[in-house]
This record gives sequence, structure tokens and C-alpha cells, in this order.
Amino acid sequence: MQRYYIPKDNWEKEFVVLTDEDAHHIQRVMRQQIGDTIICNHPDGQAAICIIEQFSTEDVRVRIKERLDEDSELPVHVTIAQGLPKGSKLDFIFQKGTELGAAAFQLFEADRSVVKWDTKKAEKRMKRYDKIIKEASEQCHRNVMPIVKEQQPLEEIIESNMYDHILFGYEEEARRETNHSFADVLSQIKNGQQLLMIIGPEGGFSDQEVILLKNNGAIPVRLGKRILRTETASLYALASISYHFEELKYEN
Repeated sequence: MQRYYIPKDNWEKEFVVLTDEDAHHIQRVMRQQIGDTIICNHPDGQAAICIIEQFSTEDVRVRIKERLDEDSELPVHVTIAQGLPKGSKLDFIFQKGTELGAAAFQLFEADRSVVKWDTKKAEKRMKRYDKIIKEASEQCHRNVMPIVKEQQPLEEIIESNMYDHILFGYEEEARRETNHSFADVLSQIKNGQQLLMIIGPEGGFSDQEVILLKNNGAIPVRLGKRILRTETASLYALASISYHFEELKYEN
């Protein structure tokens, strides 16, 4: 069943109104008819099965048939802080990170980031990123769409006091046995806590950034024994978090 994320203002007591691209998708792409059902998601995470009741040139009006009791979110709230990578890698990171359960994405310009954030193009880029995340959320049936936070310096991110745990994937940890294995660190995290996972750009973290991170309580972790590409590292982390918090309970 097709799923759509609908702004809060488009929800009424018994009806939901879909507009713009969502309305176009229902009518022109999916070619759905009066009486067909879809799933609508509210920004607060609630979802409902809805019946299409009315088409117009500007919107689609649906009636709420059944409220759903479902939860597809990770038990911990994971923010991926990503050092700006080259090319279209952010598109991939946002799409796959959404599928794997990230709650938010935070961008920062690292010392070794080759690209620089262009504020003149930021609004256009953010619209594209929002669309990628929305489509990925619909495809994988997320309750809540992840958000992309405004770009900030790394120092401000880690000093924000928003997170219960701050980790960073560090390639030097992959080259040796360490007390900071990812599994050991995850065992200290509890359901409902806020986790910040920091990933460096293609060239990794500079020595100054590593010192800054450690001095602010961030824990370096090994993401396996192999050196991962920047667009792979966050996905490894999210998959490991999902396995630890969602799958291990079925094995115990």
C-alpha cells in the first residue's frame, strides 16, 4: 500500500488532504481511483489507512479509515554527523541512512573536506535532500521522516549538549585491537537515548579534529577491521545499531 507523509496542517479530524507532488503521484503516476486505499503519515509518527474520496485538479481528499499502531523506528535516536563528501555521495548517504533508521543528519565542513558548502545553493540542495529522504521514508515505511539539520562547525555540534553519547568512526582503531569496539560501546547505550555518530570525509579526520573530539568526550570506535569509504561508514554504523537493538533480542 502506497504511503505518503502529510504536513500537520493538512490533517482534519476525519480527513486528510494531499497536495502538490503527492496529489500528482496518486492521480498521474499510480493512477488510483475513488475507493482505493493509501497510508498517510502524520509528522508526529502516527499513521492511518485512508480511503480516496475526492479528486480535484489541485488535491486529493481521503477519509481516515483506521489508525495504525506500528513502530518502525530504531530504539535509539541516531544523528549522523557527516563531514561534507565529494560529488553526489550525500544523496546516497541520505537515502540509505533513512532506510537504515537514522533520525537526523547533521552536516559539517571537516578539515579534509574537498568540497565547501555553498550557501547560495544551499536552499536548492536542501529541497533535493528533503525529497530524497521523503521518498526513502515512504519506501521503507518509516513512522517519522529524518531531518537534515543546518550545517554547523564540528566544535559547535559536539558542544551542543544534545546527545547522551558521541562516537566517531576512526580508521586508526580499525588497524589495531581496541577497548573501543563498536559492540562494547553500544552495550552501554540505553533505549531512548540520543546518539551522535560522527563520520569524517574522504580523507578522514585531521589530528586536530581527533584531539577536539576526544577532549569533548567523543569515543573513537572501530567500524570493522577494514577501512570504509565515507559513504559506507554511516551505513555500517546504522546496520550495527539496528542489529544490536532490534535483532539480538530475538536471538537471546
